[in-house]
Amino acid sequence: MDTITFRLAGDGADVAVLVGLYDAAARWMQASGIAQWQPGGKSEEHFRLRMKEGEVWLAEAGGRTAGAYELWWDDEPAWGPQPPVAGYVHRLMVDRERAPAGTGRAILAHAERRIAEADREWARLDCLASNPRLRTYYEGAGYTVVGEQSGKQDEDNGGSPYAVTLLEKRLSRQRVS
Repeated sequence: MDTITFRLAGDGADVAVLVGLYDAAARWMQASGIAQWQPGGKSEEHFRLRMKEGEVWLAEAGGRTAGAYELWWDDEPAWGPQPPVAGYVHRLMVDRERAPAGTGRAILAHAERRIAEADREWARLDCLASNPRLRTYYEGAGYTVVGEQSGKQDEDNGGSPYAVTLLEKRLSRQRVS
């Protein structure tokens, strides 16, 4: 398996790469009968804002982009006001044509290390309540369902509310190097 490395996304060409990853993931979801993301659903401005307000990481393998994710330090739309004890993983994206097997789990592990390095003890994420396949994937990675938020709204376009399943994983108190 190719070694997967991570780097923070920059505001230049990386933004277009992120939009392309998102659109490809959305097309794969549609082709797989998963009604979740839509091609064109996240713009370059979305990713620039996520870089400004949190972190956006690119996963690379064999000299190519294999995936990406967003790391937020709060997530009131899904979780409501919370003390600063968690990091929130969003938009985990894998290039299904180029990424080596296990890239999604490697991305989750990287996000968990970043959260632990920030001295936060919980990794949290949400997924569309109507996507049991994704929920099962996260549960297999050690996440536990802790509730549902029935009225989350997309932070970009203020669309119709939708239900999400809330999941979290307690991280080791030891810092990971």
